[in-house]
Amino acid sequence: MSPRRSTLQKLRRDKGAVISATLLAIIILAALLAPVLSPHDPYDNNLRNMLKPPVWAPGAVSDHLLGTDGLGRDILSRLLYGTRTTLTMGMIAVLAGGIIGAFLGLLAAYYKWLEGPIMRIVDILLSFPSILFGLAIAAVLGSGIFSITIALTVSAVPTIARITRGAAIVQMQMEYITASRAIGMSDARIIWFHLLPNSASTIFVYLTLQLGQTILLGAALSFIGLGAQPPTAELGTMASEGRNFLFFAPHVSTIPSLAILVIVLCFNVLGDALRDVLDPRLRQ
Repeated sequence: MSPRRSTLQKLRRDKGAVISATLLAIIILAALLAPVLSPHDPYDNNLRNMLKPPVWAPGAVSDHLLGTDGLGRDILSRLLYGTRTTLTMGMIAVLAGGIIGAFLGLLAAYYKWLEGPIMRIVDILLSFPSILFGLAIAAVLGSGIFSITIALTVSAVPTIARITRGAAIVQMQMEYITASRAIGMSDARIIWFHLLPNSASTIFVYLTLQLGQTILLGAALSFIGLGAQPPTAELGTMASEGRNFLFFAPHVSTIPSLAILVIVLCFNVLGDALRDVLDPRLRQ
């Protein structure tokens, strides 16, 4: 049985992982098909229908399943588009941060003379709360999706670099590294063809966990006004826009907040399941 098939079979036996993966697949597919699935234009204002409740509450309008916000915009449509924006920011940031962090971590593990400078920079970055990166970058670049994506990328780099370095150091002690050097293989080939593939499982597991945290951080930055700016649909911004209506129209803020909760929880559960399956120490 191949390792990949064995891993998939172990994941299938984990009900939490199966449920999380299924929900994430549905959420991602719905976000990708937002232009098709949205019943209304997410940016179409209609003050006559402002703050309409969801269909299960009295006073609801049948055309708006999840109600409307303070400007009469359809919440379901904005939820679909907002999920796409939030997921896009998080995935781009984690992918870019993962590439940079993994590269730095591999260099720090392979070249001892680079380990000190790289890890000291990583320690400095880790000493700052992630939200401070958002504040600093927003002060320089201004608020917006581009700025928050840069901030999320920078905040992901140091932790991924540290995880990658730890995984690569374990591999550096293996005999195949010594054998590769003995036959004259170049450093670049050893890192690319041996060190990276054998550290990839640990990196992949952490990236899955990091994605949930990055999405949560991005939503928090948008909530305080540093991320996507109105009228752009984004889950954190939508939750922030509903703060003024919490006492008489709580659905405006709670629905996007619940969407953030489900997405982050699914990524965390799936990441924990992958860690249990791929980490040899946990399997023992």
